[in-house]
Amino acid sequence: MAVSHQPEYRDIDVELEPLAELETFEDADSPLPLPGDATNPRPSRQDHSMDPTPKWMRATQPWTRTLQQRVASALKPRLAVVYVLFTLIGLYVLYCIVVRSPLFASKLPEYTGRYGVGTIDVEVPVRTPRRTSEAVFENSGEPAFELETVLFTLYYPAAKGLRSARPHHRWVPKPVALTAEGYARAAHFDNFVSRPVFTFALWAVAGGIAIPAEVDVPLLPFDEEDAAKGPERFPVVVLSHGQASSRTDYTHYCGELAASGVVVAAVEHRDGSGPGSVVTGRDGTERRVIYMNKKDLRGGREMEDDEFKFEQLAFRQAEMEETMAVLRALDAGQGGDISESNARGEGLGLDAWADRLDLSQTVVAGHSFGATGALQVLKGATSFSRENPAVGGIILDPGKSSGKLNTDIDVPILVMHSDSWSKKVTVFFGRPHFDTVRDMVQDVLKRAGASWFLTSLKTSHPSVTDAPLIEPLLLRWTTGATINVHEGLREYVRVSLEFMDYLRNGTRGGVLAEGVTHEEYGKDTMTDEQRERMPEETTKYWQIHVAPDRDE
Repeated sequence: MAVSHQPEYRDIDVELEPLAELETFEDADSPLPLPGDATNPRPSRQDHSMDPTPKWMRATQPWTRTLQQRVASALKPRLAVVYVLFTLIGLYVLYCIVVRSPLFASKLPEYTGRYGVGTIDVEVPVRTPRRTSEAVFENSGEPAFELETVLFTLYYPAAKGLRSARPHHRWVPKPVALTAEGYARAAHFDNFVSRPVFTFALWAVAGGIAIPAEVDVPLLPFDEEDAAKGPERFPVVVLSHGQASSRTDYTHYCGELAASGVVVAAVEHRDGSGPGSVVTGRDGTERRVIYMNKKDLRGGREMEDDEFKFEQLAFRQAEMEETMAVLRALDAGQGGDISESNARGEGLGLDAWADRLDLSQTVVAGHSFGATGALQVLKGATSFSRENPAVGGIILDPGKSSGKLNTDIDVPILVMHSDSWSKKVTVFFGRPHFDTVRDMVQDVLKRAGASWFLTSLKTSHPSVTDAPLIEPLLLRWTTGATINVHEGLREYVRVSLEFMDYLRNGTRGGVLAEGVTHEEYGKDTMTDEQRERMPEETTKYWQIHVAPDRDE
């Protein structure tokens, strides 16, 4: 029997693979690494799709933290866009603060005339407090047309480069909420929801806009070399604003006239046609006057529109006549008394205005509803009248819905239509508005010996106001005006000064030196000789519908 031999036992050398580094283990209870783990490192905890740790061994996180992570993950691309957007907005706001620019509008430009421009707000009691109408408000029974004080802003020539220690006047006077409420009423959208919306919008767009005229600086001193002739006197313009406007809506037009040597009194009307104003009485009490409709008056619903406008125009005329009375007092050396009674606390140097105003060269001006009012003020005006010494009128877009136009005028007038005002055919008391204005100017031309009716090309109704300077793109889009806003205003100022030069010395210059070019709007009636002779800047900017025969 064969005997089997068992194989001899020998120890086999076995070498164990090294254990993974401890830092690869997240905690003491982590499972041992599996084959291949050394070449495929364990994913991080953030990569859940590759995490081999059993869910029962993972640490439980609060549900709120999980939700936050999911939301952050979903919004991560959007947050980047929002971050960039808010960064840009923040930088823009910082830039506006540094350069003192309004957030959503342009600053008013500096004036370009030969002189600097000063400004003073004046509110003083009228000579005789009175009511121009018996109309009362429906809700309160208070008088609707009570004249206690007159408020206007003076723009006047000052030394070039002179700076005031006082802050500039704001384009939107305080309180902003009152003005905003007035605009809401004018838009027929006045309630407790709309008022704060209008207030915020007005503050955001225009709250930071300042009028560049220097506050309460001295009137331009007269040249000592001409002292033998007496102090230099400045012609005067009394300006009436339009519907839903205020005395601050025409600051650049007024300032440019002042920079050329004219004293302008821009009246603030409290007849309910402006957005809002505060009347400060003799005893310091304040009374709000806000935009009103005829239905706000007792019996107003039955009142005709023309009757309501007539009541407002009568109040406006009284305010303009009171303004002229204050100007007469200034020239007569009563500036100190006016300064003392001024509720606005300005006018410390008004006593130096004695014998500085050329009241024999007083011109009444107005825009839109204010133009209709200016025509009414000119009724019976003569250079010999103490109450109304106006020697001419500058009429800008006379109203199409502000009552009949006064034609009883014996002094020269300059009527300037915007392009949109002439272009749009509007029935006015049974006939086209353009024809009514043209015939009125022709009648005054026969009576006074001189008058003009022009159309400013490529402009719109607000072109003479500050609005296109503040929001040029918005106004271009909404009104259709295509003229450069600075050029448009420059032309209004240039022709206004040409008219005042004619009133002073009888000399026709510039646009006013030419004859009729378009008897009807858009219908060229020029002769070949006119086309060859007439300067390009005249035909580029103006159509002339009524004018005196040209001096040859």
